[in-house]
Amino acid sequence: MHNESEAPEDEFEEGPSKSEVKRQMLALQALGDKLTRLKDKELARIPIDSERLMEAIIETRNIRSNSARKRHMQYIGKLMRDVDAAAVEAALDALHKPARDANARFHELEELRDEVLEAGVSGVEKVLALWPQADRQQLRQLVLQAQREQKNNKPPAASRKLFRYLRELQEDH
Repeated sequence: MHNESEAPEDEFEEGPSKSEVKRQMLALQALGDKLTRLKDKELARIPIDSERLMEAIIETRNIRSNSARKRHMQYIGKLMRDVDAAAVEAALDALHKPARDANARFHELEELRDEVLEAGVSGVEKVLALWPQADRQQLRQLVLQAQREQKNNKPPAASRKLFRYLRELQEDH
């Protein structure tokens, strides 16, 4: 027997849930917010075809009221529906990649310096394994000087010099 209150399964098409739609809108608003924080030259490198969206992004810079800014960000989120968000995300990642890479290299050098100073004179070999052209004598002197400074509770001038020398080696390589 067939109940009239039950509809056939293929009659209703299930789309995204209300919560999913809201998450997508918030994600587009967050992406739009990132775009509003870019400088003009950076914004020009982002593939946005919509002239209305570009105007709205630039217009956001003049809004001072928090509530007005929030409403405007919702408007930008609405306009972002018509833009390829994946392409915009990729362009933003490419835009910020050099800074992220430089930051990662900086932290790697800091870790290397700390490892060398912790190992003492034997840590010089680790640097020479990475960069054979490095001056063994200079490295040894910087390590010993840094150890003396640390023992005497002096400012870490030699440690900074060691970091600069490691950065020079990395840039030359």
